[in-house]
Order: sequence, then structure tokens, then C-alpha cells
Amino acid sequence: MVGAEEGLRLPRPPGVIRQFWIRHPLLSDILIAVVCLLMSFGPSSTVGTTGDGGTVVVRSAEGWPVLGAALIAACALLIWRRRLPLVNVTAAMVVAALYLGLPVATGGPLVLVTVYTVAVYRSVRACWIAVSVGIGTLAILATGLAITGRIPWSIALNGMVAEFLMALLGALVGVNVGNRKRYLAAVIDRSRQLLVERDQRAQLAAADERARIAREMHDVVSHSLTVIVALTEGASATADAARARDATDAAADVARGALTEMRAMLGVLREGDPAAPFAPAVPVSPADTIAAARRAGYPATLDVRGTVIPDGPVAFAVGRIVQEGVTNAMRHAPGATRIAVRIAYAEEDVEIEIDNDGARLAPAGADAGFGLRGLAERAAHVGGSVRSERDGADGWALRARLPLGHRTVAGS
Repeated sequence: MVGAEEGLRLPRPPGVIRQFWIRHPLLSDILIAVVCLLMSFGPSSTVGTTGDGGTVVVRSAEGWPVLGAALIAACALLIWRRRLPLVNVTAAMVVAALYLGLPVATGGPLVLVTVYTVAVYRSVRACWIAVSVGIGTLAILATGLAITGRIPWSIALNGMVAEFLMALLGALVGVNVGNRKRYLAAVIDRSRQLLVERDQRAQLAAADERARIAREMHDVVSHSLTVIVALTEGASATADAARARDATDAAADVARGALTEMRAMLGVLREGDPAAPFAPAVPVSPADTIAAARRAGYPATLDVRGTVIPDGPVAFAVGRIVQEGVTNAMRHAPGATRIAVRIAYAEEDVEIEIDNDGARLAPAGADAGFGLRGLAERAAHVGGSVRSERDGADGWALRARLPLGHRTVAGS
């Protein structure tokens, strides 16, 4: 499996300077805090004077120490603005309220920066709520102070308008930047998910291909070798030279047929076409399977009822199920007196019944159930089912039902 970042094209910020600040977020936050502190302390540290009819009125700045401490604290909090955006915007609104106590209307960039931060690092909804609550509270406070005569209306109005414009500018820019940032994050996350899903699909496809190859190899090799062993044993056990020659010729025919199927299967692998099915060029004929078993000396019979279906996935499945069922009977019931195969074709399905006697338990590790597992997979490929179980003391029964006209399962 490839790494999470391999093959993933991440968007890169344009320009060396922007890349530098993205790689050093703490340094950029410290610089922003210092700039905000300088820009806020400059206007607020001057006690303004106003003239009216030649009389100079100097207003005291008794609250300046409180304002200075609040400014330092609010600017210091900017170092953690990415993690604590709501705390930062609250501190900025407190500073904006303290500005109202100065003798002249003034302000700073804290509201703009903190509102922008909320929009980028929290959400659009949180940004507009913060702007509404903060500016609304500031407006109520400024109006109350102006009505009671504690501050002039000019300072109240200038303070409200200035902070509102700062908040609006920060919100608009922050919403645009934040939405783009969240969109890119979603695209990158989706790309990572697609890479993981691609790797998982590749692994599943590889496992499925291995299972299909193993199933076909088992069907070809197991049946052919079983018949060849039975024929060669029969040839060596008889004293009749003609019968021995017929048996060895039949064994050679079976071996050649197995080699043909193996070449066809290996040809599919060499071509590397994932859509090509691992199946013989033509369906395995149940009649040929019965004939091979009879040549090997087994009492196999075939009873076919109904109209035989043409070539197709179900025909392949029928041939392989009969082949595997007869092969199992030959391997695990060497003393069988009957191997009866019945195939019934109906309008909607095909039913296969294979019965034999003389069954005994397979030696440990002889087949490990690969044949029966392959039959279940092959039946499931066409939407059918297979059941195999003992029938009486020494009998064995295999039952399969395959629906006709069923769409094959993709990837089976």
C-alpha cells in the first residue's frame, strides 16, 4: 500500500514568502501581536485636547493604566489566536470598550485581526455571531455612556462606526479565506480517502484473483490427477495388455486435456486482462466427466432432464460442480458401487444432485475443503447455492441450485 501522501497532489501556496510564514506559524503570530501592540499603543497613549471658543479643555485619562494593561494582555493573546479565537475576539471587544474612555476617538487593529481569526479557524457562523454580539454590546455601552453624559456623542459614534467597519472588514476577508481553507482541507481529505480506497480495492482484487486462480487450478488439477491415478492403478493391476493399454491411453488423454486447460488459464494471466474470466474456453461437459469416471472403473451414471442451457456462466458452473462432485466421490469413496448424477433443467433454475455410497472421511489435509469452498464460490458467482453432507452411514449427497438468467456477481 502506498503512503497517505504518495500520489496525492497537494496545493502549494504561491510564493516563497507565503510558504515561509506557513512553515513558521508561531513566528507569524508573534509578529502580528507586536504590530498590533504598536499600532494600538500609539493612538491610545496620547491624551487629546479640544478647543471650544478659545478655551482649551484637557480631559483626564484616568483609565489609561487599565487600557494599557488590557492592550498588552489582548496583544499577547494573539500568540494563541489559532487555538483560542473566541477568547481573542472577546479581549479585543473589551479593549474597544475601554477606548471609549479616551478624550479623543481612537482605535486599533485588534477587532479586525481577531474577527478574521474566528472566521478562518472556527466557522462562518461563529464569526457572524461574534461580530453581532461584540458590536451590539459595544453599541449599547457607547449609547448608554453618551446618554448619561460620561462621553461625548462624537466619541461614541466614531467608536461604534470605526469598530463596526473593522469587524465587517475582518469578517468578509476571513470568511473568504476560511471557506477556501476549509474547502482545500476537504478536497485533500477526500483525496486521501480515495487513495486508501484505491489501495483497498487493489488488495481485494488481488485476493480475489488469487482465489479465482486457486479455484480453477484445483478444479483442473484435482479432477485430472484423480482420474489419471485411477487409470494408471487399473492399468498396473490388470494382466490384460489390451485393457492396460486402453487405460494408459485414457490417462494420456486426460493429461492432455488438463494441459490444454492449464495453457488457456496461463494465457489469461500473461495477457494481464483483469476482466478476462478464469474459465475454460468451453464449459466442462458433465457427460465427459461421467465418461472419464467410467473409464477409470467407477460406476458413474448421468440423468439429464429438461432442456440443456447454452454456453454461459451457469453452464460453466454446472460443468465444474459435476466435475468436482464426481472427483470427490472417486477420491473419498474408492469402493463406491454407485455415483449417480442427476441434472434437472427448469424454466427458472437448474438443480444438480450427486449421490454416492462407500464414503469415508478424507485424510487430514487431503483437500482441506478447497474443492467444496470452490463450489460454493462458483455457485455464489451465479446467484446459486451448494450443500454437501453425509447421507446415511456411508453415503454422501451434494445438492446445488443455480438460477437461470441471473446476472453474475462482479469480481467473483
